[in-house]
Amino acid sequence: MDHFADRLRAAPQSRLQRGAAAEALALARELARWTQRVEEPGTPPREMPDAGMFAAADQITVAGHDLAVALTDADDIAEAVRLVEEAQKRAGV
Repeated sequence: MDHFADRLRAAPQSRLQRGAAAEALALARELARWTQRVEEPGTPPREMPDAGMFAAADQITVAGHDLAVALTDADDIAEAVRLVEEAQKRAGV
């Protein structure tokens, strides 16, 4: 996740506009929802706001670190890593 965030920070604006930032925001939202389900089961889901393409790297970093703290099951951790790797590939960074 940190590698993905670093790649986003180094990416040109044109790459972010072509979908890399949107992919990162989608990942950040998914990770944040997952964290919420673990930490606050049964509560209505909240959506991470779109803070703009230049904030996407920070958003996945925060959401990913929050999830990493919340997860304890090795299979869940492996699934989270897989989600991040797939999102990075789709983002093309």
